[in-house]
Amino acid sequence: MAKKIIYNGDIINEGKKFRGYVVIKDELIDAVAEGQPSAELLAECDERNDVDGAYVMPGVIDDQVHFRDPGLTHKADIATESAAAVAGGVTSYMDMPNTVPPTVTLEALEAKNKRASEVSVANYGFFIGATNDNLSTLLAVDYAYTPGVKLFLGASTGNMLVNDKDALKGIFSEVPALVAIHSEDEMLIRRNREYYVKKFGEDLPVTYHPLIRSMEVCYKSTAKAVEMAEKYGTRLHVLHVSTAKETELFSNAPIEEKRITSEVCVHHLWFTDEDYARYGNLIKWNPAIKTWDDRQALRTALAQNYIDIVATDHAPHLLSEKQGSCLKAASGGPLVQHSLVAMFELASQKVFDETLVVEKMCHAPARLYGIDRRGYLRPGYYADVVVLDKNIPFTVRTENILSKCGWSPFEGVTFSHSVRQTYVNGALAYDQGFVNRAVRGRRLIYNVK
Repeated sequence: MAKKIIYNGDIINEGKKFRGYVVIKDELIDAVAEGQPSAELLAECDERNDVDGAYVMPGVIDDQVHFRDPGLTHKADIATESAAAVAGGVTSYMDMPNTVPPTVTLEALEAKNKRASEVSVANYGFFIGATNDNLSTLLAVDYAYTPGVKLFLGASTGNMLVNDKDALKGIFSEVPALVAIHSEDEMLIRRNREYYVKKFGEDLPVTYHPLIRSMEVCYKSTAKAVEMAEKYGTRLHVLHVSTAKETELFSNAPIEEKRITSEVCVHHLWFTDEDYARYGNLIKWNPAIKTWDDRQALRTALAQNYIDIVATDHAPHLLSEKQGSCLKAASGGPLVQHSLVAMFELASQKVFDETLVVEKMCHAPARLYGIDRRGYLRPGYYADVVVLDKNIPFTVRTENILSKCGWSPFEGVTFSHSVRQTYVNGALAYDQGFVNRAVRGRRLIYNVK
């Protein structure tokens, strides 16, 4: 039985920070304790990792990624993006269904899980997608092994829009699992697009993107979804909240008491519409990055528990696909490798406390989805552990970007923290710049509520 110890670290776990150590036996955590390990314990361990004051924390759980596999693997695939994930301290991810073909059948769902079992360095889960006519399939899914249903209320990459009223009623009233929504009102998007094209033509710069996919677009859709969820008792999860107005729709009760929860993405906490002038289409996402006031409201809502978790919406495209007017350039970009260091950068700026970052990126996703034995440093839990160095900065450069698309909106940014090591189920998956691509993650298991 292999025994490892990570010691002399500043552990961040369950709202506390303390100098201590973590003992790993095979794939599970054996002990978490304050202080220094005894000489006897050190002698018992096959591997000893003195992290010299670095942070030690649970692995990040990212509930919204697009690894583009199958069908779009010219720009990303499960192997490359899971490697980028562990390099960023993300040990578990949940992938979205807008692939080619879309993940809207049981066969497509299991094909993705099989592929991940063969190549994924991180632990994995895959949403099944809703369509206007696949309710019977959604009802046949085993949600002990599937995080939930992804529902597009506005068209985005892959155009899996669900707009049939009877289909929506069936999904909200009958699906016995979490329904995660991309929430934008499609009719209002089209109306706004027609208005600006008629006024200024087709060659619109990206500054028009948040005007087309506006605050009203997001709020109208989310308010309607919340109303339906309250009517039918749906377990609703609103992905990538981007506006101040939407935060008014949520409660700050403990996550276990909520039937309606929400997520914010790193880019909506980092950028504002003032950044379009510098970054252009590189920061074009759906929903759009909006105003400074929206960003401030999102930060406040996260700190006050109106927003429950932080994710990335990691969605790679080639740089060539990000060119042109805001009507033609692809929406989305790579973030999974840099989400943790970006959030700790905000913590170093006193926007958030480090314990809140760990709560919203590690603990809360595990509780929200009922993930089996992950998200915490606890004896008996899987040993998904990240060592985050607070003394060695990390500059994002083309040569250290692991996402297959080869670029990042953070390129040139120097973060004050760097991921030193990432353990996945007790195996050292990332170590100081090198990914062990032989490591294999496990399929996530969910305690269905």
